[in-house]
Amino acid sequence: MELRHEFTVPVPVDEAWRALLDIERVAPCLPGTTVQEFDGEKVNGTVKVKVGPVTLTYRGTAVFEERDEAAHRMVLKANGKEVRGQGTARATVTAGLTASDAGTAVSVRTDFAVTGRPAQIGRGVIAEVGDRLVGRFADCLSERLAGAAGAETEDAGRSAVAGAGAAATSPAEPGPGKPPAAVAEPGVPAVPEARAEAGPAGAAEPIDLLRTAGPPVTRRIVPVALAAGAAAAVAVAVRRRRRR
Repeated sequence: MELRHEFTVPVPVDEAWRALLDIERVAPCLPGTTVQEFDGEKVNGTVKVKVGPVTLTYRGTAVFEERDEAAHRMVLKANGKEVRGQGTARATVTAGLTASDAGTAVSVRTDFAVTGRPAQIGRGVIAEVGDRLVGRFADCLSERLAGAAGAETEDAGRSAVAGAGAAATSPAEPGPGKPPAAVAEPGVPAVPEARAEAGPAGAAEPIDLLRTAGPPVTRRIVPVALAAGAAAAVAVAVRRRRRR
């Protein structure tokens, strides 16, 4: 199935382009996604999806098939498979960026296919869930980019103020008969400022299809979700019986 979405981010097109190519930077905005490794070309990671009482984990890879910086167009191809099941998912994502009055307009086309339990909820529901997830991604990305731009402006202002202050308070040249100001002894390292190290990012929370879809759609999904939960319970019971 094909999904189409459009959204706007409040930064110039070149900055938005660099941000979207920085997978580790935008990964926290992708619901259910955990990036395990990214070498600049290939992404290894997992996506968790929750269907009622059942949580599915897909492990897979994504590769940039095209990155046209002049046209601001990219194509990303992803494939994944259930860690504990036979379900699969694949997607080809084509994104184009154009300058707009509000910043950058992003157009995304996703050719998507999924097998297994999520496929049972139907195309209409998947499309509605996709709309909501893209909306969350766009909001998250906009906040991050706007915050980064604000932080850069604030840092530039602080640097300017600090430079002016240092010039105003720098010691004057010593007069005749006066000893020069004390300087640090050579070979003695300066004490660096303490910096908080970022800890490792934890696994992302799964995409809850029922909650994401909203009440009207949930009423259509519940029977399927209950059936999936019942099937999972039966499978667990059968495995336990075989072990005995």
